[in-house]
Amino acid sequence: MKIATWNVNSLKVRLPQVLEWMQANPDVTALCLQETKMDDPVFPHEEISAAGFEVAFAGQKTYNGVAIIARAPIEDVVINLPGFEDPQKRVITATINGVRLVGAYIPNGQDLESDKYQYKLAWLKALLAWLEAQMALFPELALLGDYNIAPEDRDVHDIKKWAGGVLVSPLEREAFQQMQALGLIDAFRLFDQPEKSFSWWDYRGFSFKKNAGLRIDHILMSPRLAARCSACQIDVEPRKHERPSDHTPVIATLD
Repeated sequence: MKIATWNVNSLKVRLPQVLEWMQANPDVTALCLQETKMDDPVFPHEEISAAGFEVAFAGQKTYNGVAIIARAPIEDVVINLPGFEDPQKRVITATINGVRLVGAYIPNGQDLESDKYQYKLAWLKALLAWLEAQMALFPELALLGDYNIAPEDRDVHDIKKWAGGVLVSPLEREAFQQMQALGLIDAFRLFDQPEKSFSWWDYRGFSFKKNAGLRIDHILMSPRLAARCSACQIDVEPRKHERPSDHTPVIATLD
């Protein structure tokens, strides 16, 4: 069984790429998507079902939006963070093959002086509370998504360029560490990885060609699930497509 995450930056544009990727990766049981950017009435659930997949989704027009595409039944779905009032659609939680998957699109934060940064910190606090409650109920749990956090300097192509901004700020990294303090384990760092491994590259400045990226898409796992994890890698191939997302998938293998 494999689980994966991918910020597709508009499912309307990239549905063919997503379906092609799922067909090319038959061992992927569940794929968590972020930034679908589609309101629920126009979500392409019929096309996804016709391709042979289950799907659960929560969206809004133009911004945000999350979904799970799976080859197995999607059960016990929860949308957003219970107890945290938020019109933005950023979280979808479900159980697939006994594994609790939390698919999340964590806010960007814009800049350290903005209200959006304070919203991000409050949102992360609510996420931590939700994760703690879910971990008490589900011993096999994974948080997959676009975290908009590069947890360490090695996850940034040029830390001097990014220092003092969002995605690398001390408070954001502290929130990531608090997730780890709950017992969640960074699946990617369970294994030796190539240096300068990134999951996002800006569209501007030939960033992908230069590998001037960030690792901000992650899969964190509960200890029991991490014990089943035999591999985790970033698939850079979709970033080479015409009209690609600026993110690329991250995949974890569970034995």
